[in-house]
Amino acid sequence: MGRRQWGDEGPGDGAARRAASGWAVLLAGCLAVGLGIPAWSRTRAAARYPVAAQDVADAAAALGSLPVQPLASDAGYDRARFGTAWADVDRNGCDTRNDVLRRDLVAVTVDPTTHGCVVLDGTLDDPYTGATIAFVRGPGSADVQIDHVVALDAAWRTGAQQWTAARREAFANDPANLLAVDGPANQDKGAADAAGWLPPDPGYRCVYALRQVRVKAAYGLWVTRAERDALRDAVDGCVVTR
Repeated sequence: MGRRQWGDEGPGDGAARRAASGWAVLLAGCLAVGLGIPAWSRTRAAARYPVAAQDVADAAAALGSLPVQPLASDAGYDRARFGTAWADVDRNGCDTRNDVLRRDLVAVTVDPTTHGCVVLDGTLDDPYTGATIAFVRGPGSADVQIDHVVALDAAWRTGAQQWTAARREAFANDPANLLAVDGPANQDKGAADAAGWLPPDPGYRCVYALRQVRVKAAYGLWVTRAERDALRDAVDGCVVTR
């Protein structure tokens, strides 16, 4: 067999060159738009949580209608002002925390002596971090926590301090504003709004923003200018199903 000369192509060389050329064009295109690779990564991540185009349009309209004001003082805030923690507001015989655990975990085992209310164990596909977390009731229960998507203190500072006690308790136990999530991520969030904290998993930020906007609109809460801008950026990053 003769030695291959410069420019000779062996089997598959042409396909390999075309594939490499295609990747080069794609990467160049990404870089051309500025921060191309990070933006591409965020889009790919968001594609794991596609949302309906109508939901995105509704959220954009709702966000545009929310009043924009500075934060009110948090003077007077106390968790107790939002009622008993995890009260059984829907009168189904189960506390709100266990209601959310049964909704959000899979492969759930419940304590039969509690009429199927108390969750003993299960698995969480955590939306905030993308991690899979085993929940077992006991010393490690705090590995999974129930997050108020719009934090209670943040709600207090954007209108909730003017509500009745009954409305605040309903808000604190509204399933639309509750998610079972990774405990450390929830602790890291604290009472921050969207301007101060978004889920570490960039793919979930769109869904998180849609939920925040929906809750704020439903309860007549306002947003700060920085919060509105952060929510708008997250909504703009949504990947729609149609």
